[in-house]
Amino acid sequence: MSDDFKGSFTQQEPIPEEGIAAALKVMRHGRLHRYNVVEGEVSETALLEEEFAAFTGAQYCLAVASGGYAMGCALRALGVSAGDKVLTNAFTLAPVPGAIASVGAQSVFVEVTDALTIDLDDLREKITSSGARVLMLSHMRGHICDMDALMAICDAADVQVIEDCAHTMGAAWNGVPSGRHGVIGCYSTQTYKHMNSGEGGFLISDDADVMARAVILSGSYMLYDRHRAAPLVEAFERVKYDTPNVSGRMDNLRAAILRPQLKALPQQCAKWNALYRAVEGGLENTPGLTLIARPAAEQFVASSFQFLLKGWAASGVQEVLRRCAKRGVELKWFGADEPAAFTSRYDHWRYAAPTPLPQTDAVLAGLVDMRLPLTFTIADAEHIARIIRAEVSAVFQASA
Repeated sequence: MSDDFKGSFTQQEPIPEEGIAAALKVMRHGRLHRYNVVEGEVSETALLEEEFAAFTGAQYCLAVASGGYAMGCALRALGVSAGDKVLTNAFTLAPVPGAIASVGAQSVFVEVTDALTIDLDDLREKITSSGARVLMLSHMRGHICDMDALMAICDAADVQVIEDCAHTMGAAWNGVPSGRHGVIGCYSTQTYKHMNSGEGGFLISDDADVMARAVILSGSYMLYDRHRAAPLVEAFERVKYDTPNVSGRMDNLRAAILRPQLKALPQQCAKWNALYRAVEGGLENTPGLTLIARPAAEQFVASSFQFLLKGWAASGVQEVLRRCAKRGVELKWFGADEPAAFTSRYDHWRYAAPTPLPQTDAVLAGLVDMRLPLTFTIADAEHIARIIRAEVSAVFQASA
């Protein structure tokens, strides 16, 4: 019998039946636009915002069309404009520098560590050398840095923090939910994230003026009174004449799909982490393979898995990927010379005018990445780990 893996790394779970029923109800009455309500009705989108604010502990929440839009809207709400410099960690995905570029600002990339988190020493240096006053912190692939230390650095330098929580919805640092350390938290509900509406996203904040600007930016016109997880009208009155409309609203159809998923999110997070631990256990002490240490303070949500082939030649990493793919295990590599599918690295984003980052280059050269969809079972995770372990060991021994 073949020991190859037969599962799909891109097949998501179906939308919950409660979400399907709610979506059908919205389609039957036809009021998809979030502000299109009948007397006495609260829209699905307004209810979702209220529920997500409660889930994160934030005062305010805005549902938008995508995680990328959420980040661009957050930058505009903080007053970032053309020519401004914005700090961000170099290990991230293209929507992060893309959001910075969308407002005409300039990315200042910060080195990353072997733990796949932002290098705090380099952050201090880049704050001083760049003069940037905003950090777009990407919790890339669900890895959270020491947020207490990071916020101490940023607060001392008067740097405002936007958290990109596309991969950390439901995660926390020292019990504080991801997205609640900075002035704004941004989330994604794209299909491969922790809740699935195809595309979608959220902003959360406790700052009334920032959220009032974000709501108007998203395309509320003067209908902001139809938001529930929003500031009082006085905040809108302060900013409405100076805030442009850059429409990016979420609609009621997607909100209807998401509300049941939000209720189930804690249980879903536990399932992801069980899969992660099964893969991790199967790869412990694999020759040539380095696992990513997870700090005790990090309550992570592991919808993907990463490991390092530190110091390997590119040909060796490519051989591991080839051999695993032949056996049905899809791995992605951040060290490739050319971007592929969703995988790219900071020096591919020429529009951001990146400068060389030798520490980050060394990390990405050996960084291997894998999705963990909830359609997998624990037995699947253990099977995948056996295949990776066998192929990494074979290539490592051959090169030795």
